[in-house]
Amino acid sequence: MKTVGKALARVDALSKVTGKAKYPGDFHFSDALVMKTLFAGRPHARILAIDTNEAEAVPGVVMVLTAKDVPVNEHGLNIADQPVLCGPGSAKEGSDVVHFVGDQIALVIAENKAAAKRALGLIKVEWQDLPLVDTLEKALAENAPLLHVNRESNIYHHNIVRHGNAEEAFKLCDVIIERDYETPVQEHAYLQPEAGVGFVDGEGRITIVVGGQWTHEDQEQIAHSLHLPAEKVRVIYPAIGGAFGGREDMSVQISLALAVMHLQKKGIKRPVKTVWSREESIIGHGKRHHYKMHAKWGATRDGRIKAIETQIYADAGAYNFTSTKVLGNATLLASGPYEVENVSVDAYCVYTTNVPGAAFRGFGGPQAIFMAESQAQLLAEALAMDPVEFRMRNLLREGSVQSMGGIIPAGVSMVEVAERCALEAGWIKTEKGWQSPTLEESCLPHIKRGWGYACGYKNIGFSYGYQENCAATIMLYGEKTIERAVLFHAGAEVGQGAHTVFRQFTAEALGLPFEKVDLHLSDTASSRSSGSVSASRMTFMAGNAILGAAKEALARWEKGERPVKVDYTYYADKTTNLDAVDGHCIPSVAYGYVAEAVLAEVNTETGQISLKKVICADDVGKAINPQLVEGQIEGAIVQAAGYTLLENWVQRDGRVLSKEFSTYLIPTVLDIPEQTQSVILEYPEPRGPYGARGMGEMPYLPFAPAVIEAVYHATGKRFYSFPLTDEVVLRGLGKLDE
Repeated sequence: MKTVGKALARVDALSKVTGKAKYPGDFHFSDALVMKTLFAGRPHARILAIDTNEAEAVPGVVMVLTAKDVPVNEHGLNIADQPVLCGPGSAKEGSDVVHFVGDQIALVIAENKAAAKRALGLIKVEWQDLPLVDTLEKALAENAPLLHVNRESNIYHHNIVRHGNAEEAFKLCDVIIERDYETPVQEHAYLQPEAGVGFVDGEGRITIVVGGQWTHEDQEQIAHSLHLPAEKVRVIYPAIGGAFGGREDMSVQISLALAVMHLQKKGIKRPVKTVWSREESIIGHGKRHHYKMHAKWGATRDGRIKAIETQIYADAGAYNFTSTKVLGNATLLASGPYEVENVSVDAYCVYTTNVPGAAFRGFGGPQAIFMAESQAQLLAEALAMDPVEFRMRNLLREGSVQSMGGIIPAGVSMVEVAERCALEAGWIKTEKGWQSPTLEESCLPHIKRGWGYACGYKNIGFSYGYQENCAATIMLYGEKTIERAVLFHAGAEVGQGAHTVFRQFTAEALGLPFEKVDLHLSDTASSRSSGSVSASRMTFMAGNAILGAAKEALARWEKGERPVKVDYTYYADKTTNLDAVDGHCIPSVAYGYVAEAVLAEVNTETGQISLKKVICADDVGKAINPQLVEGQIEGAIVQAAGYTLLENWVQRDGRVLSKEFSTYLIPTVLDIPEQTQSVILEYPEPRGPYGARGMGEMPYLPFAPAVIEAVYHATGKRFYSFPLTDEVVLRGLGKLDE
């Protein structure tokens, strides 16, 4: 009956491969109305007036909703700075201004798509264009237009870290490297664009069937915007076609609920359905943040990093979304996976009129690790030291002090992970230190080869003052023996295999066969809050919640209770927020550790980079389902390959030009690494369920710096920004005229 550690088949595998699984867009009702959204299409403008009369007169149109119809016209995960609908007539100050092309202006609810689409084109909007602030430089200029009311600056958040004395420590350094870095925007590119259906259920609740990452947070945002008690709103997640952080923020949730509420007021109890097009999806939700960073690192001759000074500017775009939290991760990881006694970091969130930055796999980690690992490579080169050897002298260990002043939580495996990755890639550990692998040259003179290496770490769970928690409910049925167990849990299945792992945890903890556990999942009406499927937290948090519920349920069973129902909430150790003066805090409860080596070939005639081999060593603590772990590693690497080499996001004058997959290229089967070696390490996390750590984001973090270092060793050209498209590489090699 042992299930933990086994590669059991996914609980949703059969339904997905046979097409029986229902995604939000697959819910059909014979009497459903259709909802279409009017997007701004302008990056920065004031709406002086909206005329919906002609649209409302279109045959088949049931109603048109605008800002005046939203009871509380605001939402936002951390800062309620975004209107549900932009336009006049709202009590929300400043909501008559659109701040990016994807702001929503009006909703048309009609009998069919044709009527809704026709009505959208008949809505008349009177605009007053406002100044474009589409770069960080424009937003930070001395006389920059202020983009949000009641703000003194477009910089609306500032993280500070002062650990030791970096300024004095630089005087003791033998080598100092100072560079600027830039990382690009990335589109989430879900398989399933935003879609959903809303209706009133049998108990009178406004019910929204949608894809998301935190049912109860969606419920809270909807209830707030509609000025309703939370218990009057129900959120259900069916199958979800990818998330990667981007479904944490609102898309269609509030607008669907708004439509249902107004239909109900008119006595119309019909479902409402909406499905965004790919273009609407690309302009309508947030992206991975564009970062500009400046780093100054110093080291001594013996290869010890002595001082770090960093400035980070995050383009938050039009609204905060999760930018402040993303910046928190980048602030910590600005010093990489290294113990450094003297660190100074200033990190800023900046409003612009671009598509908002949002949560995306790695959550600020890929940006900061690219900078940190590039600096580590440059210092190693300046010291004529092998890059692995240099890292080994500085990596975090048990008892290490982080840049934010506290001792890193126990369970640190950074050295072991880094060593294993290096050995798998052919590095040799000698008495004189680590030595890089020898590499055969290509038989074609224009094909150059190189190895790159990088490592990193990242938090598991929410950070900076949030006390992690996760709830689980277990019911046991039977007479003399437990014949059936039922788990109620709100955690989302966004493709990672979470629901399979939930069942494995439950079966293992109760000593039952896998098949005797039933699941009721992702419904606010039957489950209490699980927290978000993000921050590599769900396996860790849900596992602890399930184990706690199972333990109590078994105790009650032994006392003769039949049936048994247990509600249990797991609470992790408390974290603390960044101190306003020096940033000292306890940022997170646990971490995951990763190292990657990449063998790349560069065609110096075409600029094409081919990924020949990727070795990813990842400490997962305990592989609850090893096959799912491999899937997460391989998926992260493919997504990171797109970020590093292909995905060229283009905005011009605040408008998105790469708004379909013909102009925004994501990896196909021809672009993935020829070989990916997943090295699954299991150093138990002391606080994790059965020792498990979260790991869904970890393989993403060091990929870009590893690839870019491989390109450098192949060609002698180092890049400080990406994506490394063929054109960018050729220009870098001097093969194209500017």
